[in-house]
Amino acid sequence: MSKLPDRLQAIVDAEYPRFSSAEMERHRAAVTDLLAQAQCDHLVFVGANRVGSIVQYLTRWPVTAEAVGVFTPGRRDMMFVQWVNHEPQAALIAADHADVRWGGESSIAATIATLKERGAGQGRVATIGPLTAMQYIALSEAFGAPKDLNKPYTRRRLVKSAEEIDWMRIGAHFTDLGMMGLRDGVRPGLSERELDDLVERAYVRHGAVNFIHYIGVTPMNASKVGVPRQFPSTRKVQKGDVVVAEITATFWDYPGQVLRSFALGEEPTPLYRDLHAAADAAFDAVTKVLKAGATPAQVIAASRVIEDAGFTIIDDLLHGYGGGYLPPVLGSTSRPSGPVPQEPFRAGQTVVVQPNVVTKDRTAGVQTGEMLLITDTGVERFHTIPRGFKVL
Repeated sequence: MSKLPDRLQAIVDAEYPRFSSAEMERHRAAVTDLLAQAQCDHLVFVGANRVGSIVQYLTRWPVTAEAVGVFTPGRRDMMFVQWVNHEPQAALIAADHADVRWGGESSIAATIATLKERGAGQGRVATIGPLTAMQYIALSEAFGAPKDLNKPYTRRRLVKSAEEIDWMRIGAHFTDLGMMGLRDGVRPGLSERELDDLVERAYVRHGAVNFIHYIGVTPMNASKVGVPRQFPSTRKVQKGDVVVAEITATFWDYPGQVLRSFALGEEPTPLYRDLHAAADAAFDAVTKVLKAGATPAQVIAASRVIEDAGFTIIDDLLHGYGGGYLPPVLGSTSRPSGPVPQEPFRAGQTVVVQPNVVTKDRTAGVQTGEMLLITDTGVERFHTIPRGFKVL
């Protein structure tokens, strides 16, 4: 597998990697614009339990237990974190962008005090992030119901900047290492828990953080698994199994995602050969359509090769990625995921194409695919691990 280019390795090797000042100003300008459109003066940004991309977007702090901050255009951010022992490192990482304090008994109470100090008025406060019911009630009592900017913020995150794309290239590289660790290390006798260990051991030492490694293992001639599972069992891997995996490693909130299927010790059965052939055909058909200006309806139509082969899907066919699980989230004609979005794709969007082709009874399935960058003329690969149904 190829190494990271020197310019990307230099980012990884930094003590605490940072975007350029111009990039961070771009982030702040985007949020300022959202506030202006909502006719608000202040933003309460929230993250909890490692969820809430807005916190990293504004401060570079990866959320741990809780982070609640105040963004006011033209002012330095104030951010409150839980717990007290998390405050020193949060202050170090966010030093260029925010004053960081321990939130004490209640981070939302400290946030409300900051808003009052900044003269926040009724109806002039907005929020982004996973606000709890109690936090919403407290803000409403103090300033009126806050305006929810999650949807317009998510739409702003769809198209990535050049620097963000570089960080996603790093995330993709680490994700490939994880899939290679699984591919090269799986063998009969290992438990599914040990397969997880193969994945994480391959990239954590290089600076990646685990996000997901979903793995499904089942005998090809008596399959009971149609889609990778979120939690491992104690079952031992056996010759004749199929191993189906979906892996994401992240680099400071910027991920890759790669999906592959492997046959262990035996050639694929006719059913599994047909399943993977349909998945490959769907991936090729969808990526042939994808480019700036293409529509979600065209993508779904291209995936019709799955139904033509007599199969369906469980997992989503395509979803946006990077800064969250982003729209559009598309199913297929036989397994729709709701109303089909009308907005065409744009250059700079990052998406995952992942045809999880399964039998109609959902007892057998494969998965293949990866994260891609949409361009004016087509798609660009982030991942370098080879495609195909490899026999191990």
